[in-house]
Amino acid sequence: MTTLVLLFLGALLAATIVPFSSEVMLIAALEAGEVSTVWLIAAAASGNVLGALINWSLGRYSLHLVDRRWFPFTRAQIDKASERFNRYGVWTLLFSFLPIVGDPLTFAAGMLRVGFWPFLILVSIGKMGRYVFLGWVIF
Repeated sequence: MTTLVLLFLGALLAATIVPFSSEVMLIAALEAGEVSTVWLIAAAASGNVLGALINWSLGRYSLHLVDRRWFPFTRAQIDKASERFNRYGVWTLLFSFLPIVGDPLTFAAGMLRVGFWPFLILVSIGKMGRYVFLGWVIF
């Protein structure tokens, strides 16, 4: 039980701006063999999707702060990101599992008002797919 909770929390942290690798935790837990592979993948995926939902929520909330001097993005940067996101579409959320680009992508989706259900479904597919792949490779 402790393994699942730690994996969930590690995956949640990894999906936020905190630099952390949930994959290493999952592989270590899979190698230990103390918990079912299905439960480990479920814990990692649910934690990682929840972290992405936190990013999405922060993006939705922070949009009204854009014109503040201390806000880290300018209106021009947001417009450019919006243009790029609209060009490639909501399907880019399938790549939210990727390092470096995945977390900002989920934040941008919130700022650009991507709907909850499309966001949740696409991000879940991408993130679950990564963990299933890792589970398959290990075993």
